[in-house]
Amino acid sequence: MSAEKTEALARLLHASHRAVFFGGAGVSTESGIPDFRSVDGLYNQEWRYPPETILSHTFFQNHTEEFYRFYKKKMLFPLAQPNAAHLALAELEKKGILSAVITQNIDGLHQKAGSRHVIELHGTVHQNFCQRCGKLYKMEDVLHSEGVPRCDCGGLIKPAVVLYEESLPYDAIEDAVSSIEESDLLIIGGTSLSVYPAASFVQHYRGTLVIINRSPTSLDKQADLLIDRPIGETFKEVMKLM
Repeated sequence: MSAEKTEALARLLHASHRAVFFGGAGVSTESGIPDFRSVDGLYNQEWRYPPETILSHTFFQNHTEEFYRFYKKKMLFPLAQPNAAHLALAELEKKGILSAVITQNIDGLHQKAGSRHVIELHGTVHQNFCQRCGKLYKMEDVLHSEGVPRCDCGGLIKPAVVLYEESLPYDAIEDAVSSIEESDLLIIGGTSLSVYPAASFVQHYRGTLVIINRSPTSLDKQADLLIDRPIGETFKEVMKLM
């Protein structure tokens, strides 16, 4: 990334008081969590069923054992740590520059880095609940269970993750839309904006727009600043100027 773009993003952040970050899988790839749709990503690996099928509500209900075999092996990364992007966003929030992080990720790394206002559109792997009695379980409880995780009451435990065919949480939608509407700077990073309805939340934004992504997005032509570089590296350089 040129020094000019680094300096331009730093200037925009310095001038902002209600910046919002909207991120996707690319934010966590530098933490060792694979991007679903990249060439080497999860969606291009061999499996008995397509990942879109396995990660659906219907599949979870009808093929629970196969769902959990995939989920435990491919969706849980207990050793993953926040990278420079997560840490920078948490620091920008502490400085009063960033008002919200809106994420399509389910890994909880933004919170682990110290961000407080994190809107998880697709839920989180760190919360799981019994479908019968509602008892809560941690990610570790699911990860270390034998086969299909069951509650003490015998009920089926389900991750608090939004599966295909399921609706996004209403509170998360409301919070995300209002945060974007009230922002003076929107930074979109690590997402191709191909996952709906989440991607639709940014379609009508008309304020200052920055996009940091390695591949083209549908909003590139609307961006005031377009950066083609890994997001962790980008924020690491920008924070040196803050």
